[in-house]
Amino acid sequence: MSILERIQAEIDGHAVVLFMKGTPQFPMCGHSARTADALAAAGAHDFRTVNVLEEPEIRANLPRFSNWPTFPQLFVRGELIGGCDITLELHESGELARILAEVLKS
Repeated sequence: MSILERIQAEIDGHAVVLFMKGTPQFPMCGHSARTADALAAAGAHDFRTVNVLEEPEIRANLPRFSNWPTFPQLFVRGELIGGCDITLELHESGELARILAEVLKS
């Protein structure tokens, strides 16, 4: 399986996937920490994370795959939502909780 196929399999295999530096319990950058915290605060307590620091091939290829240059990267139902700033804006507006409620109920 190529690295792009592995990335696609992660996205296809989970309703909510956060590609981040570190883990929600031990984030390795502030943006990743804030994004994971926003997801949890919006009701996503069981979401898939991929630690790109432990997956150098994913870290190198995900920006090309998603056309998004930075980490973290949040995908919901196969669609790139964005990074930290977009996730925080969605959370502050209440939209993130609505999106996650739809995903988690199905």
